[in-house]
Amino acid sequence: MIVDERITSYINSMNRDCQGIIGEIERQALEDGVPIVRPETRELIKTIILMKCPSRVLEIGAAVGFSAIYMMDYLKEDAHITTIENWKPRIDQARINIEKAGLAGRITLVEGDAADVLAGMNDSYDMIFMDAAKGQYINYLPDVVRILDGGGVLLADNVLQDGQVLDSRYVVERRDRTIHSRMREYLYTVKNHELLDTAIIPIGDGVSLSVKR
Repeated sequence: MIVDERITSYINSMNRDCQGIIGEIERQALEDGVPIVRPETRELIKTIILMKCPSRVLEIGAAVGFSAIYMMDYLKEDAHITTIENWKPRIDQARINIEKAGLAGRITLVEGDAADVLAGMNDSYDMIFMDAAKGQYINYLPDVVRILDGGGVLLADNVLQDGQVLDSRYVVERRDRTIHSRMREYLYTVKNHELLDTAIIPIGDGVSLSVKR
């Protein structure tokens, strides 16, 4: 936890539980151990969507489709989400969930490695949400900035790695050092990028919120 657990519990006690199909997807994901966006983080995402009113949203890391379906509840009727996923079992489940939610016409699920998909993208987006392989954020960034509209919003989840990003690399387990160093590089880059203004917010597991100039 990067925030006092009592504070997080108090904040979440005031959040409304997900209902209907999105509630079912959430319960199943938690039962199956599928990582989905935390309640306090999704409240932040919801608020940003309502403030920004994006119409073209890109999600990097669909998992089972939970966050895309959740975001669609707060987008305008003409908005569209493109979401990328690479792992076949999750792709299959995401397709089922999107169909079940009646959103197949508004959410496009793209199969493939995000780096390859992003490199071939020429469409632009006014909101991008990254919630994929954390060690790849820094590699995704050049293409993400390229396809993000001026004034567009970039959110990246899990950027504080349960507080581990604060530690010296010498106290991080060897297997985690690459992710640790790449996430620190990502955070430094978005904070100092000539085209981005960025806040790092200690909510959930850490969110970076950037606006393209």
